[in-house]
Amino acid sequence: MSKSLQAIRGMNDILPEQTPLWRYFEGTVARLLDNYGYRQIRMPIVEFTELFKRSIGEVTDIVEKEMYTFDDRNGDSLTLRPEGTAACVRAVLEHGITGGGQVQKLWYVGPMFRHERPQKGRYRQFHQIGLEVFNLEGPDIDAELIVMTWRLWGELGLRDAVKLELNSLGTSESRGRYREALVEFLSAHIDKLDEDSRRRLKTNPLRVLDTKNAETQAILVDAPKMADYLDDESRAHFEGLKARLDAVGIPYVINPKLVRGLDYYSKTVFEWVTDKLGAQGTVCAGGRYDGLVEQMGGKPTPGVGFAMGIERLVLMLEALDKVPEELSRQVDVYLCAFGEAAELAALALSERIRDQLPNLRLQINAGAGSFKSQFKKADKSGALYALILGDDELAQQVVGFKPLRGQGEQQSIAWDALAAHLATCVVQG
Repeated sequence: MSKSLQAIRGMNDILPEQTPLWRYFEGTVARLLDNYGYRQIRMPIVEFTELFKRSIGEVTDIVEKEMYTFDDRNGDSLTLRPEGTAACVRAVLEHGITGGGQVQKLWYVGPMFRHERPQKGRYRQFHQIGLEVFNLEGPDIDAELIVMTWRLWGELGLRDAVKLELNSLGTSESRGRYREALVEFLSAHIDKLDEDSRRRLKTNPLRVLDTKNAETQAILVDAPKMADYLDDESRAHFEGLKARLDAVGIPYVINPKLVRGLDYYSKTVFEWVTDKLGAQGTVCAGGRYDGLVEQMGGKPTPGVGFAMGIERLVLMLEALDKVPEELSRQVDVYLCAFGEAAELAALALSERIRDQLPNLRLQINAGAGSFKSQFKKADKSGALYALILGDDELAQQVVGFKPLRGQGEQQSIAWDALAAHLATCVVQG
């Protein structure tokens, strides 16, 4: 017997009962970003592999172990994008939209791909909303990104469930000095480090600070602190960011071990974390990458951005019971028609109602059926009201109006008065 076809492990279908919450979340974010003056950009999901090696860093976990890379028919090495910043930088460079110091405030949404061990909140195909700003170098724009996410948590009802962690990685020069001090310290304790940290010590020592190993974490208590190696410019930038967050009243904690997993970050880095999702605690993260555009062949261009994981935030909304009640209802009104003449009239009437009430979710019965079967479908749809159109109603040019989710008797409504009646009832419902 042939094996049944299934989705690839870690790449999941998002089913119709799940998509309303996704659309609600994505729509909330899109409206917020519109209100702050950000514009959407859409990039391909496949890029040349060299893009990610050059931007993310060849010795990062992503490039070394997690990318989906393949050769196409031309022999070119291509990669399914593991993150969005590199692709966005490539796009703005290719089209010259940051030239001459033009400020660009951009956002994108879509799937990313990493070959990780699938678990709740961590998948091989996952979805992100990302945001990138170019040619603004002050702490004010860093603060705006964080303020926007704080406002988003408020709109979603998640503020009490997230915590903001901040750090500064300084410039590449100050980070280099810190790197030397950290390597010297860790080398003196190398026999006590876990295997992964010993590997990272040779390739990407700052990532040792990210370790989840308890013994290594105990050693890091006495490790050098990045704050002691910051240059004056980075220290002033970080103080300016904190002052702005204080002015708005956004609480935060300084996490000296926060380094992020990508090589291109500098100065500000931040994460919004939660304890509501088990091990997958980061729901939004980002920071500043002032050297990345130049590293990828452009002119020196300040940059800052963040990305948030849609799967994790959807899980949070569900876990904390923050899903709006109306999302469980996909239909406001269900129109039942009995007989061919009534079906023809129902089609014309429904289109007239849609013209008058474009936001009304009106479903007309398809496939005919008895009175009992059509009402069963109306009830299953979750509609608040059923409309009934048969020979008697057709003769009088009325529809039967029946509440399905509460008190109220069936009544007859004239066709000309139906739109006004529905507008009142559905809003009240």
